[in-house]
Amino acid sequence: MKAQYEPIVPLAYNSFKAAFQEKKEFDYPWHYHPEYELTCILSSHGVRYVGNSIQNFSPDDLILLGPELPHCWKNTGMQQTAASAIVIQWREDFLGKGWMESREFESIRSLLQLSNKGIKFHKATSLKLRENFYKLLKLPAFEKLILLLQILQELAQAKNVQVLCEQGFSYNLNYTDNERINTVYQYIKDHYRQRITLRKMASEVNMSEEYFSRFFSKVMHKSFFTFLNEYRINAASKLLIEADLPVVQVCYSCGYGSIPFFYRQFKKFKGFSPLTYKLQYKEIHTAMPLIV
Repeated sequence: MKAQYEPIVPLAYNSFKAAFQEKKEFDYPWHYHPEYELTCILSSHGVRYVGNSIQNFSPDDLILLGPELPHCWKNTGMQQTAASAIVIQWREDFLGKGWMESREFESIRSLLQLSNKGIKFHKATSLKLRENFYKLLKLPAFEKLILLLQILQELAQAKNVQVLCEQGFSYNLNYTDNERINTVYQYIKDHYRQRITLRKMASEVNMSEEYFSRFFSKVMHKSFFTFLNEYRINAASKLLIEADLPVVQVCYSCGYGSIPFFYRQFKKFKGFSPLTYKLQYKEIHTAMPLIV
């Protein structure tokens, strides 16, 4: 899909930008920019799109994105509070030309190179760094810069990180394709519980079925129905974790008309059956120590 270019306006005389964002809901279009971006979600939940990756997000979601990597966060379902996040953005040369070639920044250089595929950090890392994210909003300029480097160094040493776009993601972006993909995102968000046909989806973006199918696969590096099933399974996994519903009800609530097909798709994307996934999640989070 085509992402929308978003220019980032830095704070006057500062080498990077750290901002607190609060909205009724996250509704940004799929977009990209030349800056690195580190986003810590403080409140709300929904679906995160990075390149051709699609995953649920919730509070303490911590993501590092490289330049030009398309992304957006979209809220889903009822939100108990406003959507809020701390977002840090900087250009590659924010410390001058060639700074990353220095030996002192070897670990950070490796981290930023990997960020071109998108990196998701473990919740424990996010919780550990949360106070520092808040400090970035208030510190004087020099202390703020030092703290950002300390945060990046700590992230570079973090364990249990997840690469979001394993094969990488690149595409020649344009406004028209961006609008088409955002239309697809919005339609799936509003109608995933219903039957969605290729004909209907193609008509929403004024394409023939064949052209839409080729267009989507070329941009996203996956078929439309793979993407749709991935969205539905993410929605199903969220229901399994947060709602005390029978697996059969979750199946039908997420747009599936066949229970065996639902089971096959769930195992394909999550690696477990729906019930095993639910039980393992409960076991892990019951055993997880409280981090303060």
